[in-house]
Amino acid sequence: MHVPRLIALDMDGTLLDPSGRVPDDFWPLADTARERGITIAPASGRQLATLQAMFPGFDTFIAENGAVVWHGGRVVSTTALPAQPVQRLLAALPDAPSAAHAVVCAPEVAATAPLPPVVDAEVDKYYASRTLLHDVPPATTVKIALYVESDAERDALAWAREVVPELRAVVSGAHWLDLMHPDADKGKALRELAVALDVPMPATAAFGDYLNDLGMLQAAGHAVAMGNAHDDLKAVADEVVGTNAEHAVVARLAQWLK
Repeated sequence: MHVPRLIALDMDGTLLDPSGRVPDDFWPLADTARERGITIAPASGRQLATLQAMFPGFDTFIAENGAVVWHGGRVVSTTALPAQPVQRLLAALPDAPSAAHAVVCAPEVAATAPLPPVVDAEVDKYYASRTLLHDVPPATTVKIALYVESDAERDALAWAREVVPELRAVVSGAHWLDLMHPDADKGKALRELAVALDVPMPATAAFGDYLNDLGMLQAAGHAVAMGNAHDDLKAVADEVVGTNAEHAVVARLAQWLK
């Protein structure tokens, strides 16, 4: 295939190695892509502030699993939640079948109640800009992320769908469940970003490993699933590469750029 003009990269389980680090070999490839007019967009459930801190010098991001899109120094689009299901979910949280903790996400900041130290450390990995949640969540809520102390898919997914059926529940990790507007996902974000950059969809590519990447891979002109990906992603991918431990994203980018 031709070298894509817009490449969206999921983070955990995809670009990042098992210790959560960006491989050192990625940075010179990112510089080469920029010199050639190719846009690399980190695409994550993480908030915008966290991605900006992780990728200094980058100006294109898909954050909050697609609910926030940033390019050219501004937010290109957001997909906010209605207030009523947000309040209903927070009220029902103490009765969840497994201990779960809510991160209420606005485009610029994430709010939580005081958290146990272990959970607080996990939330800190993904939310660089944080405040305390009081009685009223942020005015513009784009996502509620639930950290589930047991297994998110097994113990919280069905419960969340019952409590807030009007929201879309996406498992984004072993302990993480994201609740968003039904129209918000990484695939929609990739399409919006392509319009903003004037890139036709056949000239886009996306890499992913988990269920929150499914829409993005379905939307991309060229879909790449990791060797460690969920089987549902491998089923829709144009190709399956190695694992994140093998730095397979870096290897594939190098093939395109070199």
